[in-house]
Amino acid sequence: MSSDFESYEQDFAVLTAEITGRIGKVPKLVGDDKKQMVANVEKQIEEARELLEQMELEVREIPPQSRGMYSSRMRSYKQEMGKLEADFKRSRIAYSDEVRNELLGDDGNSSENQRAHLLDNTERLERSSRRLEAGYQIAVETEQIGQEMLENLSHDREKIQRARERV
Repeated sequence: MSSDFESYEQDFAVLTAEITGRIGKVPKLVGDDKKQMVANVEKQIEEARELLEQMELEVREIPPQSRGMYSSRMRSYKQEMGKLEADFKRSRIAYSDEVRNELLGDDGNSSENQRAHLLDNTERLERSSRRLEAGYQIAVETEQIGQEMLENLSHDREKIQRARERV
């Protein structure tokens, strides 16, 4: 059983080395080459996960007295896999940023455009804030007028009731 585990370990080591190398190449590639590399890395990461599952199954079948050593190895392999996935995610984020820039036509000299856009948005926000404040003032005044009208109606009702009582 341990020979199966060791062969899985060797396969995992080779696979993780390939994945690491390819992850490093992803940001440097462009276009279809980059898409293909990302797809290949995704497949290899899935293969590495499957190898880890096979290794876990092998560890479960190892006698309890020697299982501890293999369990600690498994923990380190899982940590290594987590790091690989995080590195791949970071390289994909860089990849998606580059694609976004290509699609939007950002050429790196757009800071002036961004600043102008930011100033326009700030101005628009300030105008909206002023409108909201004016609307709030109108609502407060309307509420006060409504309250005064209700008080007047209440006084008028009392007068009418007193007049009825006299009659």
